[in-house]
Amino acid sequence: MLDGIFTGLSTALMPFNLLMVVVGCFAGTFIGMLPGLGPISAVALMIPITYGLDPSSGIILMAGVYYGAVFGGSTSSILINAPGCASTVVTSFDGYPLAQQQQAGKALALAAYSSFTGGTIGALALLFAAPALATVSLSFQSTDYFALMVLGLTAVAAFAGKGQVLKALIMAVFGLMIATVGTDLSSGAPRYTFGSVDLIDGVSFLLLAMATFALTEVVMTVLKGEHRDEEEQVDMSQLGSMKLSKEEVLHIAPTVGRSSVFGFLVGILPGAGATIASFLAYGLERNLASVKERLKFGKGALRGLAAPESANNAASTGSFVPLLTLGIPGSGTTAIMLGALIAYGIQPGPRLFIDNPDVFWSVIISMYFGNLVLLILNLPLIPYISRLLVIPRPILIPLILFFSITGVYLVSFNSFDIHMMAIITLIAIFLKLLSFPMAPMLLGFILGGLMETNLSRALIISDGSMAFLWERPLTLAIMIIAALMLFMTPLIELMKKFRSDRGVEESVGEGEG
Repeated sequence: MLDGIFTGLSTALMPFNLLMVVVGCFAGTFIGMLPGLGPISAVALMIPITYGLDPSSGIILMAGVYYGAVFGGSTSSILINAPGCASTVVTSFDGYPLAQQQQAGKALALAAYSSFTGGTIGALALLFAAPALATVSLSFQSTDYFALMVLGLTAVAAFAGKGQVLKALIMAVFGLMIATVGTDLSSGAPRYTFGSVDLIDGVSFLLLAMATFALTEVVMTVLKGEHRDEEEQVDMSQLGSMKLSKEEVLHIAPTVGRSSVFGFLVGILPGAGATIASFLAYGLERNLASVKERLKFGKGALRGLAAPESANNAASTGSFVPLLTLGIPGSGTTAIMLGALIAYGIQPGPRLFIDNPDVFWSVIISMYFGNLVLLILNLPLIPYISRLLVIPRPILIPLILFFSITGVYLVSFNSFDIHMMAIITLIAIFLKLLSFPMAPMLLGFILGGLMETNLSRALIISDGSMAFLWERPLTLAIMIIAALMLFMTPLIELMKKFRSDRGVEESVGEGEG
């Protein structure tokens, strides 16, 4: 472990990699502040740039963009009540009321301090938790990897809204179908290419990510006709004081500590991510508050702002645990990073700790530096960075379109990819209008190739028998967990419905009595 830490330190402290941390944090902060984009779109926009970098530098850059976007998403939540990403929705509950009370500066500063603390605690926990999980690497076989891929797919329920688990599963299957396009890995024969030479290599991950997130979000914004009214504009000279009193620091310190640890633990769960962590932390803190303090929640409570900001940054760090040690993305954003690692020829999972220690440790160590960069550079620049929120959309939207299309073209220099991206964008827009989530499709697409490869190997080992699913205790245990995750949400919903129906019947019976 010590050798790995020193390897990571030497890699992370390279001048170019430190530059990547700074660039990633700034780029993520700017993109994260823009309502409707957020970390998934931010990381997707960075993929064309990372293709020209070595794996360590590329993943460090994307990691910086990830937690930078989560960090920056709080700014628009607080100033104009328009969350930059889903994980900062809860920040607006108490952040925006504080801004309306002429305390926007204090709210932004509190968000910055809470984010730094949550990210730092998460990075330190990751330093010790990741190696512990990676020690199981030697016991993993292809059967276990296949079971892990199945477990990763069952996590799609976390990407779905309430009552949308079926839609999420449909999108995951859709992603698996797209992954089958191209050349059969075992026989080498082309499949589902419809006679097109351009599809022999399959659908590009970058193309799919840019089409379903960056382009789709931009077009959806135009279709909705979103605009900022004049009254929504924030006078940047009226941010107010950014200082916190000693009493306020003592008041929120336990909240920040609790929420950081809680957020990291939630982030470790595959598919949970920063959004769920921020909601749960806010609910936990509200329940722990006294009756008098509870009334302040939603009206500008400092604890109500500190809890989700600490939790979502800690969860962002925690989501790297399943990604780096098991090869299962902990969120929609890390699903994109999983695809980027595979594009580099790196297999995320238990072997990453042994095969690519420089990537493994440098990413973990760079997270601490990233949080430090975000605090030192962003805190004094909050009044100036906030001006990005007033960039007119007629300028911003064409820039995003240009960057997306150019990025995809520069990877392949094939105009077919541009046409394919436009078609996928149209399909994605239609599906989004029907409230189908996009993240499960991307997850299915990424895991599809890995599932097929490990399934083929497992079937060869077991002479074509499916008995490999229960012959190894580790494989069986993972499959049982996957089955529980798949059926847990529908069962909970059925139990809630049964209880509510029973309650209605009892109340009707009492009324008749």
